[in-house]
Amino acid sequence: MLDPQTLADRYVAVWNEADETRRRNAISALWVPNGQHFVEGRQARGYEELEKRVRGSHERNVRDDGNRFRAAPGARRLHNVVTFHWEMLPANGDTVLVRGLEFLIIDDEGRILVDYQFFPA
Repeated sequence: MLDPQTLADRYVAVWNEADETRRRNAISALWVPNGQHFVEGRQARGYEELEKRVRGSHERNVRDDGNRFRAAPGARRLHNVVTFHWEMLPANGDTVLVRGLEFLIIDDEGRILVDYQFFPA
């Protein structure tokens, strides 16, 4: 199992990834096939829906608005739960525009079973 900060960094990298094939491969490496993601009344289940959710966020926030995401230091793990904060910043700046909280339930291999996203956090 990766340490929690490495998992957080890999998770955030998916949302920044512009290449669809690399993004799809990263999603399948991070989540189990029937993995779930929940945020503000929306949900995604399975790779196809996860890809659609991540692609939509990437297009809106990264590609169109010129931002980037990063994992804040301090990711933590307790049994099968990993929590960390993420931040959205301008691509060429350090001003935090949005901060969120990720609550991940992982399997024994460190892959995401359920992903709860809270923002702002």
